[in-house]
Amino acid sequence: MEKSTTIQEISQRLKVLPLEQQRKVLDFILELSDEPPKQYPGKNLLQFVGTISKEDLEIMKQAIEEGCEQIDESQW
Repeated sequence: MEKSTTIQEISQRLKVLPLEQQRKVLDFILELSDEPPKQYPGKNLLQFVGTISKEDLEIMKQAIEEGCEQIDESQW
């Protein structure tokens, strides 16, 4: 396949993808070209504040406390 044909096919397929998948494709292309992916500001994460229930947060906290900072000396 010629370069221009490949670029045209990629472009056509990219146009029908949802925006989030288009961003993933862009990140992949940047990774292949050794360019760092675009950084997104932390403020974009604010939309997720409060989306995890307190019960789930407590479960996550317990799992971290039980599973982290423990040394299994037989594994060393």
